[in-house]
Amino acid sequence: MGVIQKQSISGAIWSYIGVGLGFIITVFLFAHLLTTEEIGLLRVLVSYSTIISMFASLGINTVTVRLFPYFRDDKQKHHGYLGIVLMVSAVGFLIAILGYALFRPLIIENAQEKSALFIPYFWMVVPLTFFTVLFSALDNYFRVLFNAVKGIIHKEVVQRLLTIAAVMLFYFGWIDFSTLVWLYVLAYISPALFLLTSLIRSHQFHIRPDFKFISPALKKEMINVAIFGVLAGFSNVLVQSIDIIMVNDYMGLSFTGVYTISFFFGALILIPMRTMGKIGSVVIADAWKRNDRKMISDIYRKSSLSLSIIGILLFIGIWGNIENVFHLVGDEYRPGKYVIFFIALANLTDIIMGLSSHIIVNSKYFRWQTYLIAILAVIVVISNFLLIPVFGITGAALASFVSKFIFNGMKFVFIYRRFGFQPFIPKHLLLLAIGAAAWYISTFIPPFSNFVVDIIIRSTVITILFMVPVYLFRISDDVNDRINDTFAFILNGFKGKK
Repeated sequence: MGVIQKQSISGAIWSYIGVGLGFIITVFLFAHLLTTEEIGLLRVLVSYSTIISMFASLGINTVTVRLFPYFRDDKQKHHGYLGIVLMVSAVGFLIAILGYALFRPLIIENAQEKSALFIPYFWMVVPLTFFTVLFSALDNYFRVLFNAVKGIIHKEVVQRLLTIAAVMLFYFGWIDFSTLVWLYVLAYISPALFLLTSLIRSHQFHIRPDFKFISPALKKEMINVAIFGVLAGFSNVLVQSIDIIMVNDYMGLSFTGVYTISFFFGALILIPMRTMGKIGSVVIADAWKRNDRKMISDIYRKSSLSLSIIGILLFIGIWGNIENVFHLVGDEYRPGKYVIFFIALANLTDIIMGLSSHIIVNSKYFRWQTYLIAILAVIVVISNFLLIPVFGITGAALASFVSKFIFNGMKFVFIYRRFGFQPFIPKHLLLLAIGAAAWYISTFIPPFSNFVVDIIIRSTVITILFMVPVYLFRISDDVNDRINDTFAFILNGFKGKK
């Protein structure tokens, strides 16, 4: 867990800086400076580009994580693997954009009534898609070189700083909304440009493929992994973005804007999993290559415990401050209250399962991850179709929770039956009890007239009520060690000043 811990901690720090910036963008800028329809437009543009780009990658990112260990050779410049990635991505992008153009009449027709603002910006999805594909390719390449943090910095921090700058220009009246959309798109494509520049400057931009190195057996394996990677990746992104598309189709851009702001708060729970997963996936792939099953089992259990601690704390912290959320963003977003609850709960089911998806996708049974995600995608589409007309945006969030609960149950059963691994120990039940008790006790805190004071006091109490028992019961040795190191660092700092 050494490499995972080091990279995860560093990545988590940058990710939470990004969360802070995202909070500023979502709560203080978008919610107060843009209409719900304008927010919906920006989110729909990103959702379309995300879905299209996953198909456009043609599964090469899955190939990178799973099979790069066979190409890894500094002296041979990794046999020009990066060149293969870029060629495949370029071909996939051209195919995907052709498909997007062919569907233009249908998309425009559906947007006429409730999402007319999207029509003038239809083609902005193209550059967004191109640079999303490029970023994914380069970010995965950095990951397999054991540098997962660089992509996090540019995606979570730099991109958001540029977004803040663009919105502030709009706030001061120096640009109109149309220009803001352009600058927003430029901010989104910037991480890919920064990663490309970094590769070139570090002399890691080796793009001449060594096709002779690729044996027929390795070529066959790459194609198989890519095919299933396309299906898994597309299904995965469909799961992540289809709710936005369907809310937009059923209810229009305005409700999509409310859903977007609400979704942000529920998605906060996933931040630690994303950072741990980036490097964890690479380490697990190497462990499978060595058939080090004990290491994989340890990663599974420890990641589940560590992530569950953070995830449950975030969940009870967000729900404990739910009224304060609407003091921050405004009552017009109150219809999204239970969107926050069900999205947070859906993501909590993900995080409790630790790095389960990475264990499957990097094993010889990687195809099953595709099958499971495809089933998930079908459940998501059907449940959204059934629940949005009845419950509106809350129905979309409820669909996410139901779908992810079923999906994670299937993953648990699969990993246990195939490998004999399972992440849960009695401490998980104790952790849930501690979380429930901490939240329940916090409900007795009377509301303060100043909501900022209320947030500070309520969050502090919840954190103490939760973390003290977690520490005393030694729920996770990794978390306890990190807390001890933090206190030691602070105490040494005080001693140094004396």
